[in-house]
Amino acid sequence: MSIEKLKQELYSKSNPEKAELEKRFFKTGKGEYGEGAIFLGLTSKEIKDISRKYEDIKLEFLGELIKDKIHPFRVSALRILNSKYKKSKNKKEIIDFYLANTKNVNNWDLVDMSAYNLLGDFLIENKRDILYDLVKSENLWEKRIAIISTYAFIKNNDFEDTLKISEILINDTHDLIHKAVGWMLREIGNRNLEIEEKFLQKYYKQMPRTMLRYAIEKFEETKRKKYLRGEI
Repeated sequence: MSIEKLKQELYSKSNPEKAELEKRFFKTGKGEYGEGAIFLGLTSKEIKDISRKYEDIKLEFLGELIKDKIHPFRVSALRILNSKYKKSKNKKEIIDFYLANTKNVNNWDLVDMSAYNLLGDFLIENKRDILYDLVKSENLWEKRIAIISTYAFIKNNDFEDTLKISEILINDTHDLIHKAVGWMLREIGNRNLEIEEKFLQKYYKQMPRTMLRYAIEKFEETKRKKYLRGEI
């Protein structure tokens, strides 16, 4: 399977008009979090369908794809990596590749499609120290990988690491971290509202507003407004 052929197939679906909208949506302007990323205007289905045909590409060649500045190439690389992980008998090899390329998992959609499917799933039955290294990183995406990876644990009703990492990130300054933490707290609440509220009652007055809004999004309106007014 050829990387160049995969790239050509992705290019063939380019939609310049949609690509312009994506550039704004994914904040590619100077100084923004997605600065330098190139979009082609492909749909998720188009990338998924094309990537599926190239799942036999060797890991060593996938490294070229995940480093490319063209965003859908990185999406394709992570889709293929997800598939390889599910089928692999040597899952550590896939995770080592992922961890070696976290700097290229550099937008929120890339993190969200890979972190819990790969690293989170792997850590269900392995030591989780790497999450505490990632959450202390200077890199925005590594911090987001740390918290989103815990979604795999949440799905198994294992909340401890999500709460610990949320506590570490409670005063983080980036909006994308606020959203990620709030999302994971909400997912805890979907399974055990008492545990989520115990955490919120300790921290809701100091957590960023966006984080709180995400965390309480599904609360009934009266309770949600009380949290927002600081009356709990």
